[in-house]
Amino acid sequence: MKFGTDMTREAVRFRLWAPDCDGVGLHLVDADERILPMLRLPRGWFELEVPGIQASQRYSFVLPDGTRVPDPASRFQPDDVDGPSEVIDPRSYDWQDAGWRGRPWEEAIIYEMHVGTFSPQGTFLGAIEKLDHLVDLGVTVIELMPIADFKGRWNWGYDGVLHFAPDSTYGRPENLKALIDAAHERSLMVILDVVYNHFGPDGNYMGLYAPLVTDKHETPWGEAVNYDDEGAAMIRDFVLANARFWLNEYHFDGLRLDAVQEIHDAGPKHLLQELAEQVRASTDGRHVHLAAENSDNQAGWLTRRMDFTPGLYTANWSDDVHHCLHCAATGESHWYYADFYGRLDLLGRALAEGYGYQGEHMANEDRCKGEPSANLPPTAFVTFIQNHDQIGNRPFGDRLASLAPPEALRSLAAINLLSPHAPLVFMGEEWGSTRPFLYFSDIADLADAIREAREKEFADSPDAGDGRELPDPMSEKTFEASRLDWEEKLDAGRADILGLYRKLIALRNKEIVPRLDGIGGNSGSYELLGEQGLRVSWIMGDRSVLTLVANLSPEPLDDIDVWAQRHLWLEGFASGNSLDAWSVVWSLDEQDCAQ
Repeated sequence: MKFGTDMTREAVRFRLWAPDCDGVGLHLVDADERILPMLRLPRGWFELEVPGIQASQRYSFVLPDGTRVPDPASRFQPDDVDGPSEVIDPRSYDWQDAGWRGRPWEEAIIYEMHVGTFSPQGTFLGAIEKLDHLVDLGVTVIELMPIADFKGRWNWGYDGVLHFAPDSTYGRPENLKALIDAAHERSLMVILDVVYNHFGPDGNYMGLYAPLVTDKHETPWGEAVNYDDEGAAMIRDFVLANARFWLNEYHFDGLRLDAVQEIHDAGPKHLLQELAEQVRASTDGRHVHLAAENSDNQAGWLTRRMDFTPGLYTANWSDDVHHCLHCAATGESHWYYADFYGRLDLLGRALAEGYGYQGEHMANEDRCKGEPSANLPPTAFVTFIQNHDQIGNRPFGDRLASLAPPEALRSLAAINLLSPHAPLVFMGEEWGSTRPFLYFSDIADLADAIREAREKEFADSPDAGDGRELPDPMSEKTFEASRLDWEEKLDAGRADILGLYRKLIALRNKEIVPRLDGIGGNSGSYELLGEQGLRVSWIMGDRSVLTLVANLSPEPLDDIDVWAQRHLWLEGFASGNSLDAWSVVWSLDEQDCAQ
């Protein structure tokens, strides 16, 4: 890696790309507090090889005005983002996962977690203690919310500023490697949420000495990361190196890219394409998966090859499925839910074809959104009924268990976990946790601005108008209130939900997963059953037909054909030609549909 430090037998090589500086010094944190001048090289590089340096040496770079900055490719920041970096020997960890090849995407059942609130300890090592719970649950993929070093003691992770350093509040690099090692030992894949659409607002020093951003494009966070303006080549290399770094140095099984619609690049090859190509070329043939969050419903990034394998990106998060199911279960129609309320047709289309909006006008957003996606297999989409955004972006972090009737919650779980899409479960969802997941941040310098932005965002929200005071994002109480309560799952009612999730996931692994291999595009179709019912069918990879019949309303649905040759699951109650309120039926016709 051309960024950061490189260890040899006798020395450590330090490098910094600082094209806006005439000179750079290397500050070695030791008894002598040495500041050594670095050699200036072509193209804005500064380099110095120092003999006798060992791992654990702390250092920083000194700019011409005397400002001391951390290494932008620091592998560890023991004293947070403003402190010195620490030299880490990437070869020192004794990996135990030799022979691990990952798992095919068709087997993906994703469990999203925030490391700081997942376990009582809030650390990488604390998460290891809960891995057997995930094995018993039956999930196959752990997705970590961003762990790149952020300012302060707690954060969702989307304010990361040092992209190569796991945040020190969660543990040291070797602790993260131990978590991934332990997961692989249990046949669990681990993917990492990464943020390349912006750098965090505090602790990011790279802009002092390099053209990190450009005013050619605007994002919700200000000027865009410079992927296509003067000096962009090295910024691109930095981000591409980071993607390869997590997959190769840490053995992650994939990446989930946050809000890729805000990665602006008008150059000859879009960063997203180059990233996917480099990732797939740099790994060693094991299963590596790239998921994206793309709220513009772009389908081109998900194109499949002739053998049904991804050309670039494996899957995209399906907000459309979530929004439709959420509206049906809660009756909410405000905010961005306005474009999905009462739209069973959008739900049917999203389940059958991937996206609900495929170019149509959205009244609430006042724009046309999306591209045709029926040609993509259902495995190209990640579905969920809860995730960090859909819970944490509410004023009070309400989980679905606090918003929807229990019978609706169970039916939504059955839809999500048995559909041929890749399902995602948010931590604690599996036992119906009502523990909130709130927005929290510890960026003290921006405390007032963050509070004001939060209050403005929810000024018109019905929830914010009920007299309750919004939780303070900067308060430690807000952070602690979001920590999972593992005692919850021992309650009798919670155990019933947990049992449901285990059974549904076991059924998926037995009946759905084996039929996903070879599933192609144009495999889904749907029809509306009156104003409250829906039937969706998919032609599976083995040519069997999987069918969902759902009543997503509090009233019975009559005069429909509920029965089939082989039923997989009934959630709720059905009799004759009637399906009770909040009831769903899954069936499987194993007769070759081509006959």
